[in-house]
Amino acid sequence: MATAFVLLVGVLLPCWGEFLPFKKKFLKCSHHSECASDCCLMDLDRAGAFCAPKARMAMLCLFQTKGAINIICPCQRGLSCISKDPVCPRRCHLI
Repeated sequence: MATAFVLLVGVLLPCWGEFLPFKKKFLKCSHHSECASDCCLMDLDRAGAFCAPKARMAMLCLFQTKGAINIICPCQRGLSCISKDPVCPRRCHLI
């Protein structure tokens, strides 16, 4: 039993990062068309931009701009970027 556990850990441990759904590889970009998610997000800390996932339900969002880089990513497919209150920022909602 212990041998099977050690073998399982030896196989899974080097690849553990591949199984984590929230681990993303943020690649540098200069235009949103270079990203699989179609969102090239501005990185103010490093004065560059990186590919980021689109906004999910209830996350802050902005529409896709005609420019190359986004300040905030647009919503995932099926969600709409709307503001339910004029004072609050836009968020992704199902419509």
